[in-house]
Amino acid sequence: MSETVRFLLVHGSCHGAWCWRDVIPALEALGHEATAIDLPSHGEDRTPAADATLDLYAEAILDAIDAPVTLVGHSAAGYPITLAAERAPGKVRRLAYLCAYVPARGMSMIDMRKAGPRQLLQGAVRAAPDGVTYSVDPAMAPGTFYHDCPEEAVADALPRLCPEPILPQSTALPLLRNWPAIEKHYIVCEDDHTIPPEYQATMAAAFPPGHVTSLATGHSPFFTAPGALARRLSEIVGTADA
Repeated sequence: MSETVRFLLVHGSCHGAWCWRDVIPALEALGHEATAIDLPSHGEDRTPAADATLDLYAEAILDAIDAPVTLVGHSAAGYPITLAAERAPGKVRRLAYLCAYVPARGMSMIDMRKAGPRQLLQGAVRAAPDGVTYSVDPAMAPGTFYHDCPEEAVADALPRLCPEPILPQSTALPLLRNWPAIEKHYIVCEDDHTIPPEYQATMAAAFPPGHVTSLATGHSPFFTAPGALARRLSEIVGTADA
């Protein structure tokens, strides 16, 4: 019998646990356990955006883990899952970066986005007047995040998008001492309109051979291909059906 694997799924910018609605049952159908959380100031979490920090994100992730998990981070969640694993490596069996930012030394996530080969978010996001958050232009969100997603999923997602706290994404990580030894995987989304696919491949270039795979989707495979994503995650943990 295949081993039951626990997955903890962490959303990216402006999203919440709600975006994993189709992936959780798909993982459970493969015999796994899966949960998703709202990071502070996202989804149902009522933390004021001005109080959100990268440290608080990592704490929220670790507070949600009561047994070792495969920690999956989408997009901007690459930073908080990295910090969580660095702080408590015993809680994380492996990391899976889903079209996510892999932190570079001394660089914040915003630094990394600006260093990318193409600026696909140009004009799609705007900062609030107080400088605390940024939001996605509702007119551009479908083409940026969801261009290949079912219409029903897009209609469900758009009103749920929330302002994104800027401070966590403008914070660089400390020197990582535990993270290098943790098992890591990367899933490149080949038709991503948010993070250039070639940049994803660059960020994953140092991962071990065989630990970088791809899906023929845009930035939101949890809507476009939840079954394929669940199978890929199951393959990553080595328990997929033959």
